Amino acid sequence: MPQTEHPYRDITIRFPGQVIVGKNSLFKLTGDVISGGYKSALIITISPLLNKLEPLLAQFKEAGVNARVDTSIVREPSFKDFGDLLASVKHTEADVIIGIGGGSVLDVAKLIAAQIDNDQTLADITGIGLLKKRSKKLICVPTTAGTGSEASPNAILIDDTDNQKKGIISPYLVPDVVIIDPALMISLPAEVTAATGLDALTHCLEAYTNLYAHPFIDMYALEGIRLIADNLVKAVNDGTNEDARTQLAIGSLMGGFCLGPVNTAGVHALSYPLGSLYHIAHGLSNALLLPLVMEYNIPAAPERYAAVARALGCNSSINDFETAYAGVEKIRQLISECGIPASLKEIDIDKNTIPQMAADAMKITRLLKNNPRPINIDDAISIYEAAY
Repeated sequence: MPQTEHPYRDITIRFPGQVIVGKNSLFKLTGDVISGGYKSALIITISPLLNKLEPLLAQFKEAGVNARVDTSIVREPSFKDFGDLLASVKHTEADVIIGIGGGSVLDVAKLIAAQIDNDQTLADITGIGLLKKRSKKLICVPTTAGTGSEASPNAILIDDTDNQKKGIISPYLVPDVVIIDPALMISLPAEVTAATGLDALTHCLEAYTNLYAHPFIDMYALEGIRLIADNLVKAVNDGTNEDARTQLAIGSLMGGFCLGPVNTAGVHALSYPLGSLYHIAHGLSNALLLPLVMEYNIPAAPERYAAVARALGCNSSINDFETAYAGVEKIRQLISECGIPASLKEIDIDKNTIPQMAADAMKITRLLKNNPRPINIDDAISIYEAAY
């Protein structure tokens, strides 16, 4: 049965304290640190960005701010990776934690800011609402327009014991300051731009079509869809297009706003096993499954998916179903124009592992419960097979 229009419900939204958007806005970071009276900073980033950060580090030095830089996060982080980093910085005198990088770097920076002086263990805080505090100032600077981690209360780590992605979700993980600087994204490779952009699009799309959708978040979700759909291919085709980079980053930020109060659903639940079993990049995993899950969900929420289609740039058709399916085709077109693989076969997924992936996806109940149409293990197998 098609779902009824979403009822109003109580909602709590924790936004970053300050959002700065603009070319070279990274260098406003120094002023924020100095005005706050902070004397030492821990910067978590990646080696390829070090050249771009040299002017910032020079500013810090001139201002008398002691900065330690860590580049140890080089993949989707596990509990062990985080534990190793925490142990190495535990006694660092840092009053501000700064994450500059993609989603994995930002997630780790957020957790370091909370855990560097917290007596709770990682096991204590894994789950929803279990983290009790964060005393360090937290600044996040995304260098991909994708995960929305800079605005979300979520951090995702891989549990070494079962290879499953686990979420730490807490309002204390929402940063104090977010800086969106398109100059940091100019050199991002086309395939990373594409995959992370499609991840951001999925955040917005799954929030708007979610069982727990809310009017306050709908406005960010729809505008995020529009901005990403309008600018993703432009940024993929010409990485130096600053306007497209900026609008894509704003769309991604809006996707981050969606993650706390509403979150994602079936696409993300089914994409996680591709990451844990095959280490497929998260954005690519979402892109491979997005059109199939949309088709599966449309009968349960035709009005919502029709609105998505219009935000993607489609015209209204003779009814909501036709409009919604035009939206699916628009997504397939975007994926194709971005040069992203369109099937699991293309990325060498073993078809025999589909039942295992479906079983693993069924464990992601925190996301499956949000999906507008229930997904059982047989449905999951069918979706993976259709994606093959």
